[in-house]
Amino acid sequence: MELPNSQDVTVWDPLVRVFHWLLVIAFFIAYFVTEEDYLQVHIWAGYIVLGLVVFRTVWGFVGPKYARFSNFLYSPALVLSYLLELLRLRARRYLGHSPAGGAMVLLLLLSLLATTITGLMVYGAEQSAGPLAGMMGSLAGNGEAEWAEELHEFFANLTLGLVILHIAGVLLASFSHKENLARAMVTGRKRT
Repeated sequence: MELPNSQDVTVWDPLVRVFHWLLVIAFFIAYFVTEEDYLQVHIWAGYIVLGLVVFRTVWGFVGPKYARFSNFLYSPALVLSYLLELLRLRARRYLGHSPAGGAMVLLLLLSLLATTITGLMVYGAEQSAGPLAGMMGSLAGNGEAEWAEELHEFFANLTLGLVILHIAGVLLASFSHKENLARAMVTGRKRT
C-alpha cells in the first residue's frame, strides 16, 4: 500500500468508503442471485441494500463535509455543463464529488430505493412475507402482482445501467484529471 503524500487530503471518510463497497457487493449479489436460485440470499442482499441506502441518506445530512448532499448536489444546468466539459477533457476538477458525480449519487440512491421497495412489494405479494405482506398479501398467488415484479426488474436493470455509467464516468474523470478515483474510494485520499 502506498504511503500518503504530504499533498494528499482525506476526502472520503471511512463510513462512506465502507458503504460504497458494501453496496457494490450487496447489489451484485441481489442482482445475480435471482429469486429462483436462492430466494433468501436475494432477499437478504436486498435488505442490506435498503439499509445502506437509508444509512447513506442520513449520512448525507449529518456526515462530514464531503459526505453531505449540500457539498455535491448542483443545479441540472451545472451538471450538464460539467458533463459537456468532461467529454472535451476540460472539466474543472473537484476535490469531492463533481456535479456529475453528485447527480449520479442521487440517481443511484433513488433507483436503489425504488428497486428495494418494489422488491418488498413482490416479496409481500408472492410469499406473503416481509414488511409489505399485509398490503400486498391479498395479491398472493393470483397473478395480480405481476406489475410489481416488472417494476422491480425495471428498477434493478436501471440501477445496473446507472452503475455502468458511473464506472464510465469515473474512468473518464480519472483520465481527464490524471488521478485514480477508484483508489481514492479505497484510501479515502486525493491530491489537493
